[in-house]
Amino acid sequence: MGALGRVLLWLQLCALAQAAYKLWVPNTDFDAASNWSQNRTPCPGASIVFPAHKMVSVLVRGSHSVSDLLGKLGERGRDPLSLCLRSSCRRMENLYWPRKRHSAPQSPPGTRTVVLDCSPPGAPALFRDPDRFSWHDPRLWRSEDPAPGLFSVDAERVPCQQDDVVFPATSSFRVDLGPGARSVHSVSALGRTFTRVDDLAAFLGSRAGRLHFHGPGTLRVAPEACADPSGCVCGNEEVQPRVCAALLQPLDGRCPPAACHDALRPEGQCCDLCGAVVSLAHGAAFDLKLYRQRLLRTFLGPEDQGVQVAVSKVRRRTQRTREAAGAGTDTEIQVVLAETWPQAGGARRLVRAILADVSEHGEALGILSATARESGAPIEGGSAGQDGPGYLAEVAGGMATAVLLAAALAGLVVLLLRRSGRLRWRRHEDQAPGPAERPLGFQNPVFDLAGSAEPEQTATPKKDAVSSNYFINPLFSGDEVEV
Repeated sequence: MGALGRVLLWLQLCALAQAAYKLWVPNTDFDAASNWSQNRTPCPGASIVFPAHKMVSVLVRGSHSVSDLLGKLGERGRDPLSLCLRSSCRRMENLYWPRKRHSAPQSPPGTRTVVLDCSPPGAPALFRDPDRFSWHDPRLWRSEDPAPGLFSVDAERVPCQQDDVVFPATSSFRVDLGPGARSVHSVSALGRTFTRVDDLAAFLGSRAGRLHFHGPGTLRVAPEACADPSGCVCGNEEVQPRVCAALLQPLDGRCPPAACHDALRPEGQCCDLCGAVVSLAHGAAFDLKLYRQRLLRTFLGPEDQGVQVAVSKVRRRTQRTREAAGAGTDTEIQVVLAETWPQAGGARRLVRAILADVSEHGEALGILSATARESGAPIEGGSAGQDGPGYLAEVAGGMATAVLLAAALAGLVVLLLRRSGRLRWRRHEDQAPGPAERPLGFQNPVFDLAGSAEPEQTATPKKDAVSSNYFINPLFSGDEVEV
């Protein structure tokens, strides 16, 4: 992006400084290497191919010399191919390419010429499908620069109902709106900002609008911005399945496995994560922006580099603590503590600190109550989270197995010793207690101990009170040992 482009983008963003915005990232520029099948712009004198039956607007920035435009432009029917020269694109007005084969026009003097490594010569350069960019793909949007340590859940990475949407004025683009209706606060595209429903509808129905936006869905603007200091719900619950499908498409629709037991899935997130989720019931005095800043200043320190925090208002997961949150309240503040290094246990420490802060300062912050959920122990190594459910189950299972094995081994040893004659039991009548003796408490079949001495009442035992009973020790060679 040149100096003029940065200035125009800065002016757009300054006008939206009071609201959150989402910036569209990809483009359909001729000079973008990612738009070509060989991941490079066409070589001088090469043939280029644009997809047939596709509407596309392509911005040409530099000077390119090509031998031919393939794809039978005359058979494209009513689908236009728009090549927009930089000198004639002050407001992205489209210059249509003639419906016959031509060499590419020369750019005005002063524009740079692209120099490429084009040896050996290859197949014609194919412009990639311009319809591959979906509105619902979180990877294609960029939010206002977040503070270090902050992130957004997946459903809030695409434009929310209160967001301002910005398409850079210095690039060509094409967006698949998908099915359904999209509603945002405002739309800035091709150097214009649309805040009225009628103006946006007229633009989308124009030739330029059809070149840049397509799909069965509709796009609307809602002039009312979020005026609630406690924040507003994003409103992407219905489109979250499409968001997750687009996000996980490179992974064949499967979430990567979490690195901990009992992983969590916060509201708006597509896959499980390790860490903790704190749910806050709030009152009218709660300020979402101020509380987010409080978390950054008070709790996130240099030692918490492995923890990312997301704070937003979401629909209440359950009907719990409805009385505390107020009659009819169906929202709560969700604080997500995602661990990039589960072994460090940073989320556990932050949860304790946040709950303690709510207990001490909750009333002044407008927080009525707080609950927390935590993931379990890391799957590989580490000591963090060892009091989680998974760890306790493993410990209990190991102890039970050890007890059973010890009991079975003891029974086997006793049986083998008795069969070999090394272990003998005495009958009870062979050692009947005398008149002055008390009955014995119990017999020990392992050591053949006939009796035990009467406990002494003093701290140190007397020598003449020690019994002279004998027993056979089966662990040695049958020698008699006196105690």
